[in-house]
Amino acid sequence: MPALDLWNLASQLKSTDYRWVDLTHTLSCDTPHWFGFKPFESTKLFDYLPDTPEDMLAPMRCFQYSVASQYGTHVDAPRHFHVDGRSLGEIEPIEFMHPLCVIDKHEECAANPDFILTVEDLKAWEDEHGRIPEDAFVAFRSDWSKLADLENKDEDGQPHYPGWDLDAIKWLVEERNIGAIGHEPADTDPATITTREDAYPYPYPGEQYILSVDRYQIEVMDHLDELPATGAVIFCTFPKVRDGVGYPARVFAVCPAA
Repeated sequence: MPALDLWNLASQLKSTDYRWVDLTHTLSCDTPHWFGFKPFESTKLFDYLPDTPEDMLAPMRCFQYSVASQYGTHVDAPRHFHVDGRSLGEIEPIEFMHPLCVIDKHEECAANPDFILTVEDLKAWEDEHGRIPEDAFVAFRSDWSKLADLENKDEDGQPHYPGWDLDAIKWLVEERNIGAIGHEPADTDPATITTREDAYPYPYPGEQYILSVDRYQIEVMDHLDELPATGAVIFCTFPKVRDGVGYPARVFAVCPAA
């Protein structure tokens, strides 16, 4: 008889001792997304309902979906910014699972929508919660997912949203060897960086960097407020697209119920 340890583990994780938290926005034309993309579109191909046109009548219901690769809750593969980086099809299944650390800065982001998460913030988090483990998925909670407009423009049309400091991402990779990062806005970098050409020598420095070191990231996350700072495990799942630079993802976490 084969060992049944994994079956027993699956049964345990599905028990009332644990909670499963969906970190994904539902995919639709109303899904929060980066301003440069057209909304999600759905075209019916076949249907079984009585009022279906004869040329579409079938025993099944099928749709054709049109959606940008970085739409809604999505994964960015290294190839998104780097031609020699790995594509979605080259990311191995073992990389879908990580210990999860949630850096909660939602109060700071409410007070300052241009908040930038720094190395000092990460070190202060470790002082309270312990060392960030190797291969961790580090999620930046801002509660930005609760806003109807991710850009949060002011009366002059200037966007305001929080993001990562480049040095903070470098510290996580170089000092903690993390596996991936995630956040609720549609950009890794704060609006003060993405909207200023002179802020860095190249645009999107944080996103450029995390993908250049062969990590993926998850953007436009949801429900990070339902997770503890430590103790959860995250699963980031997405299609195996040849040469894929990104795709809408289904992301969820498992944490103790108590």
